[in-house]
Amino acid sequence: MTDVGRTGEPDKRMLRRQFLAVRNALTADDVEGAGRALAERALELPELARGRTVAAYVSVGSEPGTLALLEALRARGVRVLLPALLPDNDLDWGEYTGPDSLARVQHGGRMALFEPAGTRLGPDAVTAADVVLLPGLAVDARGMRLGRGGGSYDRVLARLERAGARPRLVVLLYDTEVVARVPAEAHDQPVHAVVTPTGVRRFPH
Repeated sequence: MTDVGRTGEPDKRMLRRQFLAVRNALTADDVEGAGRALAERALELPELARGRTVAAYVSVGSEPGTLALLEALRARGVRVLLPALLPDNDLDWGEYTGPDSLARVQHGGRMALFEPAGTRLGPDAVTAADVVLLPGLAVDARGMRLGRGGGSYDRVLARLERAGARPRLVVLLYDTEVVARVPAEAHDQPVHAVVTPTGVRRFPH
C-alpha cells in the first residue's frame, strides 16, 4: 500500500497543477455561469429532492460556484451543513442559514475560506447527512475523485465509513474534469455521481 501512494503521488501532483491551471484561466463570469447551471442540474437529482440533510461547501476562487445551490437547497427546507477547517485539516461542521451566516476565515497562507459563523456541531455531524457534496479537481470513469491533496475529505469519508453512514457522495465539477482515469490509492473511495454544468453522470458501485 505504501508503494501505491509513493508512485501515485507525483501523478496526482502533476494532474492537480494541470486542472488548476485550466480553472485559473476562467473569468468570473465563467465561474458564475457554471455555478448557476450546476445548481440547476444538481437540483434535478432525486437524492437531493429526498435529502433532509445535505453536507455541502462554499466554493472559493475558480471552483464551480455553489452559492446558488446552497440557497436553492435552503429554500426547499433542506438542512445544509458546511465545513469549517480545523488546524489538523479535519473538518468541523455548522449550519448554513443564508449568506449572512458565512464568515470569511483566513487559514495561514492559504486561500481564505467561507465557513459557517454559527455554532459548531463537531466533526461527526456529517454522519447525519443524506447526501455529501464533495469538492474536487477531477473524477474518472470509475467514480474515483481527485481532490486537492489536503486530505480533509479523506477524513470525512473514513468517518462516514466508521459510523456505518451511507450517504450518497456527489462531486461537483466542470465538464472537462470528467476524465478516463485518475490515480487512485487503496484508501480512496469512489463517488456515486458527478454533477457538471451540462448534466449528471452516475457510477455503479
